[in-house]
Amino acid sequence: MSKYLSVLFLAFFITGCGFEIVNTGFRGVQTRFGKVEGGTLDEGLHFYNPFTTSIVELDVRVQRLDRKTIAYTKDVQNVTVQYTLNFYPDKTTMHDLYQNVGLDWAEKLIPQLVEGTTKEVVGKYDAVRLIDTRDQAVFQIKELVSKRLFEMHITLSNFEVTNFDFNDAFEHAVEAKVIAIQKAEEAKNGTVRIREEANQRLIAAESEAKSMTIRAKALSQNKGLVEYEAVQKWNGELPKFIGGGSGTIPFINFAK
Repeated sequence: MSKYLSVLFLAFFITGCGFEIVNTGFRGVQTRFGKVEGGTLDEGLHFYNPFTTSIVELDVRVQRLDRKTIAYTKDVQNVTVQYTLNFYPDKTTMHDLYQNVGLDWAEKLIPQLVEGTTKEVVGKYDAVRLIDTRDQAVFQIKELVSKRLFEMHITLSNFEVTNFDFNDAFEHAVEAKVIAIQKAEEAKNGTVRIREEANQRLIAAESEAKSMTIRAKALSQNKGLVEYEAVQKWNGELPKFIGGGSGTIPFINFAK
């Protein structure tokens, strides 16, 4: 009996039998003498020959990358672009990714692709226009990054540019320009206000002059209207002193 057990043990030792558990959130890649063999292994238990074969685990969960890069605008202003993105690989093609890139595929592929795309898009904008149309530029970067990652069997789940940081000299120049524009607008508004006030005064003066002309004409043509105007302005008291030689008191005829 011991003879048979020895033979069985020897056979097991020679042929060998190992197993590997691919954990949740990972996929396995099997290599035989260092060469990728077969497709991507799913989560779970896998048997293999430990003498000739090994199984490598690769993370397929959503990963996050926070980086920054320096790009140049169309008018040669340098800007530091700070970005963050989330991504994950195609779970069914991890053997190709491992074979063509390696275990550290994310570090090798993602920053290079994102930074190259960012510089390409930023280079199409003048600095001031980039500031004014930031959302448009970020959208273009995101669309291109997503498309190029998809071609590598990587999905972009989120992308954000958290900051466009220009050099201090440019920022001061932009700030000075904004202040100058604001002051010019304030001066323009002041000029408009003064002109409007002058127009209002002119309109009021013209209206008053026309009114006086109409009233003067009416008074010259109607003596009764003259007396009516005097009554409207009279305070009810007769003059205490009468000057002049003629000695006439009011021109109003109460005897009528």
